[in-house]
Amino acid sequence: MMASVTVHWCVVPAPRPMGALTLVVSDAGLCRVAFGNHPEAAAAAAVRLGTEAVEDPTGTEPARTQVAEYLAGERTAFDLPLDWRLTSGTQRTVLQTLFAHVRYGATTTYAELADLSGVYVGHGYTAARGVGSIMGSNPLPVVVPCHRVTAADGLGGFGGGRPTKEWLLALEGVLTPAFDLDLG
Repeated sequence: MMASVTVHWCVVPAPRPMGALTLVVSDAGLCRVAFGNHPEAAAAAAVRLGTEAVEDPTGTEPARTQVAEYLAGERTAFDLPLDWRLTSGTQRTVLQTLFAHVRYGATTTYAELADLSGVYVGHGYTAARGVGSIMGSNPLPVVVPCHRVTAADGLGGFGGGRPTKEWLLALEGVLTPAFDLDLG
């Protein structure tokens, strides 16, 4: 039997190269951000939370507003409630550390985040790879800023694609925008 509480979702237009972000909000807060227009991401999050998903821009208002402000360059920090139930264990620890400590306009490496989170102490290359894997499984990209985590020798990967990572880092002033990069 489904719970009576539903998750609400909406699609927020985003500049290219993203095009759109799908936001999913539970009774506890923002629980999922997916690159593109993906109602199936909302449905999957709802199933994992034991409820159902309803398209509802009103029910997603604070998250929708803050994400739109961030993408427009008008917001540098998110202060909305986050629902961490789609994360667990080491993944949750690392993502919460990232959210709490790596601010707008800053970056850290996979290895530095491993050390900062305290879950991979002394594991060197293995720690960096573990954090990289966690960044790839982040259910809250953009808001929990995995785009700010880089490889020791370059940008590293990103679930939203390298052009999106470059765009987000340029928006935050970390990278100089390419001539053809549209930040507006």
